[in-house]
Amino acid sequence: MDDLVSELDFRPKPTAARPLLGLTVLVVEDSRFASEALRLLCLRSGARIRRADCLTSARRHLAVYRPSVAIIDLGLPDGSGLDLIAEMDGVQPRVPVILATSGAEREAAAKSAAAAGADGFLPKPMETLAYFQAEILRHLPATLHPKGPRPAAEDRVQPDTLAFREDLTHAMELLELDSPPMAYLRPFLLGVARAARDARLEDVIVRSSGQLAQPERANLRTMLSDRIQHVAAV
Repeated sequence: MDDLVSELDFRPKPTAARPLLGLTVLVVEDSRFASEALRLLCLRSGARIRRADCLTSARRHLAVYRPSVAIIDLGLPDGSGLDLIAEMDGVQPRVPVILATSGAEREAAAKSAAAAGADGFLPKPMETLAYFQAEILRHLPATLHPKGPRPAAEDRVQPDTLAFREDLTHAMELLELDSPPMAYLRPFLLGVARAARDARLEDVIVRSSGQLAQPERANLRTMLSDRIQHVAAV
């Protein structure tokens, strides 16, 4: 961690209003809605953000630079975020803070992430500045914390609903395939539903079978279509 302190000596110092100033956060997240929430949280906190939407893209980023913080979704289109966490945990110099995130089966996901080497877990939805900032700061040395008292920022971020529409459109395209990749699609949709606080969609996904029988798939397509049209009309 001393290397990180030296590395950040020449960067802007964190302040009470922007406690993550000087940090670079790599977000590995395939959901546009969740990514937008994290972008807003980083922006409000003073951190710079870089985004990868799959394991392949994340590895390209990591081959070029070392972020201060990595936030890794566990369900990605080309594999499990757990593999990336394990890889990053075993590399020296290590990324100082590695956090996992998921909106599906969150308790089990948090345990799996910790076993893979993650420092912490951010359950979706992530909206509150105070929680986001505190979870990152508690894994950093005190020398990288802002000096003096820091008021708890209870503000919530509101991602653009167009990002929600992009996620629903992506899910609809996958559902229309002859053999939808349900092992990926089901947790993706569950995370999107929870991030958007769409209780009805969440309930349908939770109660559905793992492979989604044809009637369930037809019902889900109707729900997604209705939501896409509604967002477009707003």
